[in-house]
Amino acid sequence: MSRPSHGDPHRILREVFGFDAFRPLQGEVVEAVTAGRDALVVLPTGGGKSLCYQVPALARTGTAIVVSPLIALMGDQVAALEQAGVRAAALNSTLEPETARAVEQGLMAGEYDLVYVAPERLLTERFLALLRRVHVALFAIDEAHCVSQWGHDFRPDYAGLGTLAERFPDVPRMALTATADEPTRAEIIQRLALHDGETFIGGFDRPNIRYHLTQGGDGRQRLLDFIRRRHDGEAGIVYCLSRRKVEETAAWLAERGLTALPYHAGLSQTERAMNQRRFIHEEGVVVVATIAFGMGIDKPDVRFVAHLNLPRSIEAYYQETGRAGRDGEAADAWLHFGLQDVITLRRMVDESGADSARKQVERHKLEAMLGLAEITACRRQALLRYFGDDLAEPCGNCDNCLEPPATWDATEASRKALSCVWRTGQRFGVSHLSEVLRGRADDRIRRLGHDRVSTFGIGTELGANQWKAVYRQLIARGMLAVDAEGHGGLRLTETARPVLRGEEVVHLRREEGNRSRSGARGDSTVAFETPEDEALWQALRRRRRELAEEQEIPPYVIFPDRTLAEMVRRRPAGPADFAALPGVGEHKLTLWADEFLAVIADEEGG
Repeated sequence: MSRPSHGDPHRILREVFGFDAFRPLQGEVVEAVTAGRDALVVLPTGGGKSLCYQVPALARTGTAIVVSPLIALMGDQVAALEQAGVRAAALNSTLEPETARAVEQGLMAGEYDLVYVAPERLLTERFLALLRRVHVALFAIDEAHCVSQWGHDFRPDYAGLGTLAERFPDVPRMALTATADEPTRAEIIQRLALHDGETFIGGFDRPNIRYHLTQGGDGRQRLLDFIRRRHDGEAGIVYCLSRRKVEETAAWLAERGLTALPYHAGLSQTERAMNQRRFIHEEGVVVVATIAFGMGIDKPDVRFVAHLNLPRSIEAYYQETGRAGRDGEAADAWLHFGLQDVITLRRMVDESGADSARKQVERHKLEAMLGLAEITACRRQALLRYFGDDLAEPCGNCDNCLEPPATWDATEASRKALSCVWRTGQRFGVSHLSEVLRGRADDRIRRLGHDRVSTFGIGTELGANQWKAVYRQLIARGMLAVDAEGHGGLRLTETARPVLRGEEVVHLRREEGNRSRSGARGDSTVAFETPEDEALWQALRRRRRELAEEQEIPPYVIFPDRTLAEMVRRRPAGPADFAALPGVGEHKLTLWADEFLAVIADEEGG
């Protein structure tokens, strides 16, 4: 494969990658790194981070070394670059020794534009010595939040990457991530010695993603209803907190007709790799996973990301939901959670082996996530505010904007709920407290004497689920704390005092089950105005799938959905028209123009 024509970054962007202009901030990043300056780049998932190092890699002389923790995905990343005519390779533990030696020899001979490498291999003395014999164009450290212990996905292997500044002081280094709040950014800069580099922070908004958070009821059934209404036959990711829940949910969805596959660290490496490959290469696959799945997933047509448990931080939530709609088309972030999630996550923080400072940071992150879940105003405004970004007006594309939640004056109910915690000794869980409030004198309540406390039977106006919702929201607001002993007992905090004294009014979200409007099938899929357009769309997708199977690559590596949709809309009649489509560079024009033009001609003629 010959090296693409290069030099001017704008020319590379058009000729190699098939785009006429850089996205916001891409151009500035590319200019800085091409000129040899260091950079920290924070861009949202789908914001085009890869081009920020791929274009400078071609514009500068030498080979770019891309550090990535994602061994399982390196092959797909290399395949995508090769489709564009770029000379790329990966070095990781999955290669046979002969293949690895051949790649190393090619690297020393200057045969590659980019080489992907895992941090474990990069930091060996042998590989660092090899790099001394290579003309390195730049170092790109992807998923750079892994460097930070305050980030949500710390990887110890990343901690040693600061040595690159000492050993290769004249080679520009760039760190890239989609998710980093201010403390995380500061630690990335410190650990990677980027003090003299430039920092580029793009807006965190993903306007194509619709946020919808729901509470109470049967989470799995609500998930199934959501998928069938909005994303039947489309690709998605469902996150669960435990391996057991992953297995049970995947099996339950599969029994109901979905192509649902489990993914967690307890599965064999073979099964994990097979399920990930099916998700990437096939269409309409739903992966049910722990957070072990997803980082670096380049699949652009993931139409939804769902959570059946509350994430542990807004950073984790943002990173995970950002895997939806990377192609810029409409997508959904759907979340269902309950009180047990709050108790479990708080217990995990309290029982961790971290020092007190780390625990305090984790508590703060969890409280912020709870606040986002319980908020009655625009979700997107709150989400962006957390990252220091600003949205002047409500987004109009989250559940709270589409159908503002009903609230009620829960001051008196809150006082009853808090008083019951106090009167029963601050050591019992929500279910027990709810029964006391409702006056249910079972054997346990009588044995404990709780049928004689002043709060027994003062809450008959609310049902058990309503009291659970009150307690959940009081916990989310910090008025109640959950014990760290594993029994889920509640105790009062200082924040509860003004409410108990009658000095503070409390308004809570009214529980009304699923709200229909934001759950109705909307604009998540590509939509066309005529049956002819829809027929061409399906024909193009079929041909793309056939070609991908022949090449043993994911369909989106040939062309993403957005490019196929533009073929439908523009109806290119020849190579010149085809070359003007977004995502069609010179190499892909040569490879695929005739194939897809023939499909268009057949449909037009038919």
